[in-house]
Parts: sequence; structure tokens; C-alpha cells
Amino acid sequence: MNAAVLGIIGLVSFVCAYRFYGRYISRKLFDLNDLDQQGIQTPANELYDGVDYVPTNKEVLLGHHFSSIAGAAPIVGPAVAAIWGWLPALCWIVIGVIFMGACHDFGALVLSMKHKGQSMASVSEKLVGPRVRTLFLVVIFFLVWMVIAVFALVIANLFISFPSAVLPVNFEIFIAIMMGIFINKKKGENLLIPSLVAQGMLLVMIYLGTQYPITLSAWFGDNQLMVWITFLMIYSFIASVLPVSILLQPRDFINGHQLIFGLGLMILGLLVGQPKVVAPMINTQANGAPDWFPYLFITIACGAISGFHGLVSGGTSSKQVKKWKDALPVGYGAMLGEGTLALLATLAVCAGFKSSAAWHSHYSSWNAANGLSAKIGAFVQGSSSFIGSLGIPEEFAQTVVAVLIISFAATSLDTACRIQRYIIAEFGESLKIPHSNNRYLSSAIAIGSAFLLMLSSDGAKGGLKLWPLFGATNQMLAALTLIIIVVFLIKNKKPSLPYLIPCLFLMLITSLGLIMNIRVYISGNNTFLTVIGIILFIAQLWITTEAILAISKARKEA
Repeated sequence: MNAAVLGIIGLVSFVCAYRFYGRYISRKLFDLNDLDQQGIQTPANELYDGVDYVPTNKEVLLGHHFSSIAGAAPIVGPAVAAIWGWLPALCWIVIGVIFMGACHDFGALVLSMKHKGQSMASVSEKLVGPRVRTLFLVVIFFLVWMVIAVFALVIANLFISFPSAVLPVNFEIFIAIMMGIFINKKKGENLLIPSLVAQGMLLVMIYLGTQYPITLSAWFGDNQLMVWITFLMIYSFIASVLPVSILLQPRDFINGHQLIFGLGLMILGLLVGQPKVVAPMINTQANGAPDWFPYLFITIACGAISGFHGLVSGGTSSKQVKKWKDALPVGYGAMLGEGTLALLATLAVCAGFKSSAAWHSHYSSWNAANGLSAKIGAFVQGSSSFIGSLGIPEEFAQTVVAVLIISFAATSLDTACRIQRYIIAEFGESLKIPHSNNRYLSSAIAIGSAFLLMLSSDGAKGGLKLWPLFGATNQMLAALTLIIIVVFLIKNKKPSLPYLIPCLFLMLITSLGLIMNIRVYISGNNTFLTVIGIILFIAQLWITTEAILAISKARKEA
């Protein structure tokens, strides 16, 4: 099977989905065109304050939103899920993105806009009740907790596997700070030239990193993983307490350009090289891997649908949409872009090996060659082989891809630590705990608790223990968001099946996934993760109960 053909089929499916299904939802379910024609202002215009509520051109906002949601998860998930074969992974990515993920992100964005740009937690309190808002906060806490732990493990393992990426990734922090200072001093100035200079400097550092790889093994030996994790935790603490304009925003700005550059090279390399898919269509020899149902869905996670995206849609993006109809390209379109990244990640790990034997050797078992890090390594190697078909040296291409995925994992880490700080502060204020809103204290609690979670997950292989739990929690949050959208549609006498069906499906797979995770943790005598799994399963039962009650009440009121 030609990987380029599969890629084209997926991309054409996404284009058709935007043209037909996305527009159907926009017009028939949310009446966005009518709102513009009636002259009803978006929150960005109505509540303009020049800080949070700022009308933004759709092209600019699409770039910001895409950079915010496109972390490393749509790469990591498909790279792991490929162990069940390329067909199940590609089918779920394409179908899941079109009918679930993009609809979820779009619906969350519109619902927030129709409630003055408020968060989904606040919207849920208005539509359903205060219990659901509490549930939102609980699920968000656990989700973000696992994001910090998982992506710290991902970055640490990639630093060890690809030492050529250490220099450019850490130099990027310096570039981001310089960009942050420039942006603050030169407000309103065209950033095209500075951004091109930043990208040029980064490419130079990638070349130098390839020539002078940095490894800690000579000093710390087998303890280098823990050293990298400790370094990342210290960095995360600093990043979470700094003003966003100093590091977080310029880093996202740089990463947005990196993503466009990296995706462009991968797609071009795929079309030029037209590699053959060497992975099996369906793999029946996935030794040690859990059953594909429901694990395939919660493993791919953000590559098809992500509850975390609802936080972005209902957080910053809903306050910047200039026209109601712009919500379609921003909400629905950005998720199609993330689906493209997941599609390319799947093709990279399924067609980037030289032979079927090489693929089977790499994916010989669930925990083969250090588990999660090996699966991500397969993406780096596969993507670099695509880029290599353009005549770019493969060693340089590997560093480019490694820097890309580490940068996005670091962005997820930065954002997660900051969000967790807010959640801890909000919990503390509601419980009247003194000094809970101190950013240093709440950041220390966020990072310290995530460090404890990493220690309980068996180091390098621990990512594979945490990833299914992360995926289930992430989709649990998505199911909760879909419940709120369903209630809104029923109350407004609109068709609810486009959201009710994904909601029911997600509740089913997250319930099954959590039960299977708990069984694995019990059999492995991992008390800590068993307790977390049980807490999340109770939350899932709570979500199901709230869904039944809320939908029943909405139907009676409609």
C-alpha cells in the first residue's frame, strides 16, 4: 500500500468534512450566519477591553488556536496505537476527527461565545447546575496532572534517545525570551522579520546540535532520566510563575512556525518519496498489548478528540472571534489540522521503516525497547525518512523532527503547569485555604504532585502505564463538554444527535477503559494508580448520572 495514497484520502476527507458537515453544523445547529446577518455582536466586539476580549482576524486567530491545541499528543497517541495496525488507527483518526473531535471543539467555542466568552465550567453551571461545574474542575485537575507527568517523561526520554536535540531545544528558550522582550517593546510592529530570524537561528542550532550532541550518561549513567526529569520540573516551575508574555506566548509563536515548517516538509516528502506501508493492516501479534477495544480510542486520544481543546475553545479563543461565522474555521478547521498531524504521525510509524521485519522488531511488544519512548522514536525516524526523500541529510532531518516533538511537548508542559496552578488556586479559594492563590505555592504543589505520579509509574516504561489513563481522562472531559452542548441544543429545539451519539460513545469507551486500567494496576500491585483509576471511575459514573438527569430535564423544558 502506498502511504501517499492513504495520506491523500485522509486529507481529501478532511476537506470534504469542512465543506459539508462543518457548514451543516454551523448553519442548522448554531445559526451562525443568521447571527451575523442580524448584527449580533460576538463577545470580542461587545466586551472589547484590549486585553482578553480582542476582535481578531480569523487567519491570525486560527494560527493561535491551532498552536494552542496542537501539542505532542496527536503524535504520541498514533505512534503508540500503530501497534494494532495501520487500518484501525487511520479509520479512527479520520472518522473521530470529522464527527467527534472537530464537532466538540467547534461546539465548545460557539457555546462559550453565546455565553459572553465564559469557560465551559461556568457555562455548565448555567445550563445544568453547580454540581457539573465541580465535576469539571475535578476532571480537569486529574487530566492536567497526568499531562505534566506524561510529557515530562516524553521529553526526558527523547533527550536521551536524541541527544542532538538537547542544544536547539534549550536554545529555543533563550530565543523565546528574546522574542518576548521584543514583542513587549515593539507592540504593533510587524513580526514577520523577527520570526524568520528566530527560525533561522533555530535551524543553525539544529545543525550544531547534530554536530555536537549532548548526553548526560557520562556523568549520571543510568540516573540520567531522573536528572532530566528534575531539570524539567525546575523549568516548569519557573515557566508557570513567569508572565505569559515573557516565555509562554513567544514560545507558542515560534512553535507555530515550526509546526508549519515541519508539516510542510513531511507532506512534501510523503508525496515525493511515496513510501510503502510496511506495517500490517491489522496486527494480531501485538504481544503484551491490551485489547484494541477500547484502548485504541483512548490511546490515540487527542489525535481524534480531546477534552483539553474545550478548555482552549472556551478560554482564550472565544474572546477573540471577530465574526460568528469565523468560529467554523477556528473551531472545526483547527481540529482538522490536528487530525492532519495525527494522520502523518500514523503514516510515519507505519511507512518509515525499511522493511516489514524492521517494523515488527520495533513493535514486537507493548513494552519493547523502553515502551513509550521507542514508539515516539519510531515517529522521529519515520518522519525523517520522509524528509530525507527531499535530499535533506537524514541525521539533520531526525534532529528537526525530534526538536519539533520536544518543543510541542514542552509547550503542553508549560501550559499544563500554568492551568494546574489556576485549578489548585480555585479549589483552595472555594475551601478557604490560606495562601492558596499564591502562584509560587500552587505551582510547587502542581509540579510536586506530578513528580510523585511519575515516580509511581516506573520511569521510562511508565509512560505506557499513564498514557491510557491520560487518554481516558481526556475523553471523559470531552464527554462532559458534549453533554453540555447536547443540553443546549435540546433547550433551543435543535437536532442533538450529532452531539448525543459522540457523547454516548465516549462515555462507553472511557468507562471500559478505566475498568481495564484498574484491573491492570491491581494485577501489577500499583496501589497509587489503582486509587487514581477508582476515583476517575467514580467521576465517570457521576458524569453518566448528570448526563441522564440533564438531558431528561432539558427535554421536559423544551
